[in-house]
Amino acid sequence: MDGVAQKTPGAGLNGPGTRRFRLQVSGVVQGVGFRPFVYRLAAELGLSGFVRNTACGVEIEVQSSEQGDLERFVTALDSGAPPLAKIVSLVTSEIPPADDEGFAIHSSAAGADVETVVPPDIALCDDCRRELLDPDDRRYRYPFINCTNCGPRYTITEAIPYDRPQTTMNSFVMCERCNSEYRDPADRRFHAQPNACPVCGPELQLLDTGGNVIAAEDPVTAAARLLRNGNVVAVKGLGGFHLAVDACNEEAVAMLRRRKGREEKPFAVMAADFAAAERVAYLDDEEREALLSPEAPIVLLLKRNGGILASSVAPGNPRIGILMPYTPLHVLLMREGFPFLVMTSANASEEPMTTSNEEALGTLREIADAFLLHNRPIHVSCDDSVTICLDGSLRQVRRSRGYVPAPLQLTSDGDSVLGVGAEIKNTVCALKRSQGFVSHHIGDLKNYEAYRHFQQTIDHLLGLFRVKPDLLVCDMHPAYLSAQWARQQKDLAVHEVQHHHAHLVSCLAENGVDGPAVGLILDGSGYGVDGTVWGGEVLVGDAAGFERYASLEPLPLPGGDSAVFHPWKSAAGYLDHAGCSCSGFKVFDGRPVDTVLEMVRRSIHCPLTSSCGRLFDAVAAICNIRADISYEGQAAVELTSAAGRLAGKPFSYDCDSSGNGAVRLLVSPMISEIAHAVGQDRSTTEISRRFHVTIVKMFSDIAGKACAAYGLNTVALSGGVFQNPLLFEGLVRELRAKGFDVLTHRLVPCNDGGISLGQAVIGRQWLKISPK
Repeated sequence: MDGVAQKTPGAGLNGPGTRRFRLQVSGVVQGVGFRPFVYRLAAELGLSGFVRNTACGVEIEVQSSEQGDLERFVTALDSGAPPLAKIVSLVTSEIPPADDEGFAIHSSAAGADVETVVPPDIALCDDCRRELLDPDDRRYRYPFINCTNCGPRYTITEAIPYDRPQTTMNSFVMCERCNSEYRDPADRRFHAQPNACPVCGPELQLLDTGGNVIAAEDPVTAAARLLRNGNVVAVKGLGGFHLAVDACNEEAVAMLRRRKGREEKPFAVMAADFAAAERVAYLDDEEREALLSPEAPIVLLLKRNGGILASSVAPGNPRIGILMPYTPLHVLLMREGFPFLVMTSANASEEPMTTSNEEALGTLREIADAFLLHNRPIHVSCDDSVTICLDGSLRQVRRSRGYVPAPLQLTSDGDSVLGVGAEIKNTVCALKRSQGFVSHHIGDLKNYEAYRHFQQTIDHLLGLFRVKPDLLVCDMHPAYLSAQWARQQKDLAVHEVQHHHAHLVSCLAENGVDGPAVGLILDGSGYGVDGTVWGGEVLVGDAAGFERYASLEPLPLPGGDSAVFHPWKSAAGYLDHAGCSCSGFKVFDGRPVDTVLEMVRRSIHCPLTSSCGRLFDAVAAICNIRADISYEGQAAVELTSAAGRLAGKPFSYDCDSSGNGAVRLLVSPMISEIAHAVGQDRSTTEISRRFHVTIVKMFSDIAGKACAAYGLNTVALSGGVFQNPLLFEGLVRELRAKGFDVLTHRLVPCNDGGISLGQAVIGRQWLKISPK
């Protein structure tokens, strides 16, 4: 539409007391229907003036001779913006009146470097849903219905400017009626780039495993018939394929697990509607709002007992991931009579989602019985976002569809920087001016497909936002593939950042705090500045640097990384270090515990670690909850599930500050008492509750000492262990009760998915203070 002014009658200069306002609006206000919204609002109030895109957002000038109209316009602009718009700042000034004829949508100022912000993919809006289900509407049961307020965005965008020729809709030529909607500023589909209808848009097909079309009058109805018969159907969505089965059919869910090789990790479940979700899970107001939000993430909810879901959907887990139908295809499929469908990503663990029809037919033919797909290409793979409500706020576990690539606002401007993230749960983050663009979830870079996707994502993100980084920032771990990639880019400077420092700064940055602060950073592992494995850290610092005030005592990790999936090995090492015998513990039955103990005592492939994650694993194994795990964090999840709540007297622990380095939090006394409690046949529930109470007390006490030592009152919590609801909420309550300001993650994950933001902010600060 740029280059063509769209006008509507306005008040102009007719009448005394004429006033004119200029408004500068920044945020996500381009490509989201903001200008037509302004146009309609101005027409409604009879204002004259114009709206146009600028390099910093949107500029508006409005004029009226009617008292109070301009103020009403400003109020409505701030409160009634389109669903995809995010106003960060709105600056209003009064300027001299001008001689306008009506209100116009102007092209961008000549020579202006207009930035097109590509919005996230958003769930089907209520208006489109009504049309989808209206037999009299021309888009009745059309699986690709969308408008300016909903539908695919990020996943179909190939390049900027964000316009139809630069998306995967470029091969679909709009029919006359769609084109008329597209060009009418008063229409809901004005410049909706994916606009289409059954005459001119994408089409749906149902294929068998050989790629042959399954003849059916309605592919959705035919696919539903297969699902009711217990089959697995691969369904193409916005950012990739899902594997779907009837979530109430135990045989079907178990078959999907066997075929996918996913033994126990919970499946996400799509609920037909909100009432269905309430049948299987407890929901509070925040969780209800999240489920029904335009972002439509998976929300991890507490299960209800006696639900109708197959028991193998989420075994051994107190929570279940529920999401609502967010595409028109999902709505149509769920209306075929399913209260619930498993909707799990069609990929191997930590790989990118399958996106192309050809790839799906090749890689999923041993899993799926049929393929419900379409001919609209997906340009960017983007998994479902996963969230959890803790302490009254929605928090990201995996930030992807619905949230990416919406920017995070930073406290200051600066050089362009790219943070390349960690090894697992990888994301990358580009800083441009005062915004941080954190990518969608990429996955585990040890997997080749994820590493290839990592490289593609960097190119795509930098291209979309026209970022030319002055610096690459990576983890200091010598073997991380993200760090190796950064070091191989010979044309750019590289700055290495300690893993837990990046966690701390990520939390500070998303909270708009420059620091310094005390950081409680609890996770699985990270490479320390001393070359050892860190993971239970008390840091003090900000983007400019940090000091390690305290950590969990380093304990042996037999077999190194292999102990992550075999917690019994951690248990053996921890018990031995605490002076306890391993005999009599059921977890070691039939296992080569003597060999592991020999490794520990001779320090053979047995690195020391201060990891809080491994501490949880060891305790879970000592309690015979889990000897081995099939997915990351399983032992800790089941240990927490056994507790249910915080209660009981804490176990013993001690502090050792006799050395010259960081204070050591000695957990050997705790391990010894837990071993004794197991020997006395104390219940797992009691032991787990007391263990969680101990961790809360230990870290709240040491945080208080660190704050006193440095004269601080702010404590930041980061690291994947804070996905543990009992620990997180218990520690937040304890710290607040002691009068501390507590910073937590909401906008980016507390796990390694948030690392890239911290890296980038540290890198920008390093550029500011490093010698030129």
